[in-house]
Amino acid sequence: MDTLKALGHAYTPRVVDLLVTAALASAGAVLVEGPRGCGKTMTAMNAAASYALLDDPDTADLADISPAFVLEGAQPRLLDEWQLAPQLWNLVRRKVDAASAKGLFLLTGSAVPADDATRHSGAGRMLRIRQRTMAWCEKSSVDQFSDVSLKGLFDGHTPAASPNTSMTYQDVVAALLLPGFPALTPLAPPQAFRMLRAYIDEVARVDMPRLVDMRHDPVVINRLITAIARSTASEVANSTLASDIGDVAPNISPETVASYVGVLQRLFVVEPQPAWTPALRSRARLRSSPRLHLADPALAAAALGATQVGLQNDPKTVGLLFESAVVHDLRVFAGLIDGDVRSYRDSNDYEIDAVVSLPDGRWGAIEVKLGAGQIPAGMESLNAAVAQIDHQVTTPPVFRLVVTGTGPTFTADDGTITCPLAALRP
Repeated sequence: MDTLKALGHAYTPRVVDLLVTAALASAGAVLVEGPRGCGKTMTAMNAAASYALLDDPDTADLADISPAFVLEGAQPRLLDEWQLAPQLWNLVRRKVDAASAKGLFLLTGSAVPADDATRHSGAGRMLRIRQRTMAWCEKSSVDQFSDVSLKGLFDGHTPAASPNTSMTYQDVVAALLLPGFPALTPLAPPQAFRMLRAYIDEVARVDMPRLVDMRHDPVVINRLITAIARSTASEVANSTLASDIGDVAPNISPETVASYVGVLQRLFVVEPQPAWTPALRSRARLRSSPRLHLADPALAAAALGATQVGLQNDPKTVGLLFESAVVHDLRVFAGLIDGDVRSYRDSNDYEIDAVVSLPDGRWGAIEVKLGAGQIPAGMESLNAAVAQIDHQVTTPPVFRLVVTGTGPTFTADDGTITCPLAALRP
């Protein structure tokens, strides 16, 4: 569908388009989920032949009066923000059951409704797709690096060397502050910062209470998001988060914090990075706590009140935000090859920042370093961590990769590859 005619905006192609096309060819219905404002409506509209916007009052009224009528239209038919009319779920399921064709419906949602005993599973009928905010290669026009394909790495391709290191530390900071929400990307930094802060306020004030009965003021959720941002890309206990927001919620329990984090996950504002647990050579214990990331690195920066000048003078925070950006983009790209992105750390403090694993058992090990000068240390720590894994039980990694902010692309003598995030592609 022509999004310019339907919504007044021309569509900019996204990485997730390939996943949507493949899913529509495989299933009767496709559910596209992700944070509010990440571009789901435009992506689904681009693939749809007709649509119903459930956040439109007239359409919402019609869904209450005659929900079956809302499903009528050229297919694939988009039901945008379907969770606002959850009764449509079972109707879509029945329509798919009654037809032999694929690609009948596209549903989008920016929140996961609470479990409902009357809503049947979509298993065998519906595929779920996670859409995230834009990756660096989507929100940047920079095309001066040798491309490094994640799929190509799994297929054994060695990327061409490129000494180009024209992206400076200041450029990396600016890229971290550039929102991946399509409507906010064109804004000047002060405007984008205000809109991201408003986004966090709306999550706390409007979105959370829609899903659960809140026992605390929205300021508590606002501060919780800030606490998560402060620990981005790190393992953090709910007790630590409770302590971090103790000045605004002195009696909040870790259990309540855990429930709030769970709701933020249902809103796709927070995304955990689970631990990877292979067999080890040693008697070391594997850490099993997930790392937490906000939906977009720029959202985490805004939660911290970070500006270009302030962030430049805080390389530790820049490093954490950059690691979160790398994990974000790996997830975007891994989705096209059914990959899963996890992290590894054992009790001897050997760690791998990101482990991308495929259903066939192949996996790749990724270390994240901010600057080119850290590449040797990154290669050394990555190789040391990989050496802890029992390769008689878990096969060796297909590739080892160090992703940097300012470094070049090359392959070391031991086979470890390094490249800047700006060069990483699906």
